[in-house]
Amino acid sequence: MLGAVISLIVVLAAAYALTQIGGVITLLFVAAVLFLAYRRLSLLTFTATFTALLAAYTWLGASSAPAGLWKGFLWVLLTGLWLLNVRPLRKALITRPFMKTYLKLLPRMSQTEKEALEAGTVWWDGELFTGAPKWEKLLAARPPQLSAAEQAFLDGPCEELCRMLDEWNITFLKTRGFFAMIIPKRYGGLEFSAYAHSCVLAKIASRSATTSSTVAVPNSLGPAELLNHYGTEEQKNYYLPRLARGEEVPCFALTGPRAGSDAASIPDTGIVTRGVWQGREVLGLRLNFSKRYITLAPVATVIGLAFRMFDPERLLGSKTDIGITCALIPSSTPGVSIGRRHFPLNIPFQNGPIQGRDVFVPLDFIIGGPAMAGSGWRMLVEQLSVGRCISLPSNTTGAAKAGVWATGAYTRIRAQFNQPIARFEGVESVIARMVARTYTMDAARSVTAGAIDGGEKPSVPSAMLKYHVTEMGRQVANDAMDLHGGKGIMLGPKNYLGRGYEIVPVAITVEGANLLTRNLIIFGQGALRCHPFVLREMNAARNPDRTKGVDEFDRALFGHIGFTLSNAVRSFIMALTHARFTRAPVQGATARYYQHVVRFSASFAFAVDVAMLALGGYLKKKEGLSARLGDVLSCMYLASMVLKHHENEGRQLEDLPIVEWACRNLLYDAQEQLHGFLRNFPNRLLAGLMRALIFPRGRVYSAPHDHLGHEVAALVTAPTQARERLGQFIYRTLEPANPLGLLQEALLLAVQLEPLEKRMRVEGVKTGRVTALDLPGRIQQSLAAGILSETEAAALREYDRKVMELINVDDFEPRELAAQAEPAARSSVHVA
Repeated sequence: MLGAVISLIVVLAAAYALTQIGGVITLLFVAAVLFLAYRRLSLLTFTATFTALLAAYTWLGASSAPAGLWKGFLWVLLTGLWLLNVRPLRKALITRPFMKTYLKLLPRMSQTEKEALEAGTVWWDGELFTGAPKWEKLLAARPPQLSAAEQAFLDGPCEELCRMLDEWNITFLKTRGFFAMIIPKRYGGLEFSAYAHSCVLAKIASRSATTSSTVAVPNSLGPAELLNHYGTEEQKNYYLPRLARGEEVPCFALTGPRAGSDAASIPDTGIVTRGVWQGREVLGLRLNFSKRYITLAPVATVIGLAFRMFDPERLLGSKTDIGITCALIPSSTPGVSIGRRHFPLNIPFQNGPIQGRDVFVPLDFIIGGPAMAGSGWRMLVEQLSVGRCISLPSNTTGAAKAGVWATGAYTRIRAQFNQPIARFEGVESVIARMVARTYTMDAARSVTAGAIDGGEKPSVPSAMLKYHVTEMGRQVANDAMDLHGGKGIMLGPKNYLGRGYEIVPVAITVEGANLLTRNLIIFGQGALRCHPFVLREMNAARNPDRTKGVDEFDRALFGHIGFTLSNAVRSFIMALTHARFTRAPVQGATARYYQHVVRFSASFAFAVDVAMLALGGYLKKKEGLSARLGDVLSCMYLASMVLKHHENEGRQLEDLPIVEWACRNLLYDAQEQLHGFLRNFPNRLLAGLMRALIFPRGRVYSAPHDHLGHEVAALVTAPTQARERLGQFIYRTLEPANPLGLLQEALLLAVQLEPLEKRMRVEGVKTGRVTALDLPGRIQQSLAAGILSETEAAALREYDRKVMELINVDDFEPRELAAQAEPAARSSVHVA
């Protein structure tokens, strides 16, 4: 309402200013009113200040007939504003009637939806919904750091594991604590921070996708995590030490053939009944279930099971449908059947189906005991956000880091047309894209893990990381494969990309398919959870205490109106000025990106409010619109993570081209997604109004420039500190079996010996003294012609040998390929 009033003031004032001598005064008056809205004043403060401004404007302005009508309108408007400040009158005339209509439009919310909505905490994602994010909140967060014990684990057992991965036994994982990173020390676990947990997974993922998947599951959503937060003391004391020592191998069974993304509709049942357990009759559950895609299932000794619990005989009380429940079931329990192994895209991590038929267990097997019966969905959604922030983003980031590290070196040592392919503009643009995306992934991973260590449970950011980090990982994997060409597609021991490329769809699919995450979760949950007023309005409208409900709804409603008005004005002004006068929390090269994020925050918040007002519950069905809004939110979040990560790294000057490429790309994507949202908004009149306030100058953001891509590519195709920082937490030790270490060695030699290669070309090939077509022949002829010394020739021969070992691919006898599973079996994980 106030937004329409302000818009009307602007239009009428502009028309009047064009025809009157007092136009300058009118425009100053309007500018002052817009400034008040921009500053987001309370209704009372706005009204009082508007009164003073209008009095001054009336006294200074002309008194002609048009001016009199214009000012008369403003005084009538002022009277209305003062009446709105009388809350009893406002509630009687506006709030109560509107709330009745609002309640009719408000969709019903199930208990599972309510629990999912309330899970976790609102962190930086909430600030981005405000239109005026407080950067101090983000920048004040302590940079994540490893403790001495955590660093020692990365340098010791983790390094040793990566070294022995060609032929190893899972006993090493169990005895060295890789399954116990999240278990408290008092139970024998490592009790690592979320950041350390993330770094360990990233390092392992840079070496072996099979192993990183194996390590991730016991440390993510599963028995240990659920026991930590909800288990009884008896359950913790029994299971956690056994899990920490590796005496138990856990898995968690949630997904089944009939329930995938819609986990709340689990058809697996647990019926409360009496039965015999260990020779005595007890009250328990008779379970029937069918699960699939369960990582570690083939080797698990204890199964975390999610099922729907029923009490048809009312043995526990009056309720018959108790709800989703989680229990711990030993795999040796009669009736439990571990199926044969799945084979997920040629990556042989332990994964398979589990079935249970008439499995009887006592009620004490429920995680948290009988008191937690029916609380399974809440348990899952509360802990899922933390696991989604760590496991998949860390594994994907580690793989992307390895891909960039390898590609930077490979394109430098691989020469075509007498120069490294890294120096071709087309190759540079792809490398720059890989580098910036990997930097963004690493920033999101590390900063969000730091937030978890700070006490946050970021449910909406977990969805953003799950979707965008895995999608960027897929793009990095594709780009790395493209730049390696044939080297990347020939499977065998010499191919260091193939397995990582094959496993990419696994990350895209598990823990919520990306299609679902983008179209339903990010914005759907974020709009209600993070918006400063929507959830307050919903809760107030549903409050059984009608008097209190009306009062709360009134405060939320008029706060929401002022919020929308302010964001409309902020969006228009910042878009018009290209956010140049917006306060930035830092000075220097990155200041503009802070300003642009604030500008998009205001435009996003305004677009969200208009969409929810115009479409209501129908917005949930318009997935194309909600997904685009979710993308805008994600772009702002990721750009914020990049800026915070740059601060955490000490504002490294050398990294600025990467930071700039990443931020420019994210802001450009935010612009294009907003543009797509407006193009497809069904109410064309509202779409036009939004476009006028969001893009008054048109779309002014552009994708990163080619020259910037050249700078970024140069940072990873040479032995720079930026390359070292980007490659942190990957396995790059120089040893015969580690291609990442060997590629780095070759890169260093390429830079060192480049002057010798140039001398051969200039003094030999171009003068006709060297005619050989291959490098060994050129070296020999250059030595004979005196262009190279014996030492220089020997160095070049050794370099050429190392390069050819890296460039060569595997070949096999036909009989070796007869058994399709044979190549995969070489990297399979065995259990002692």
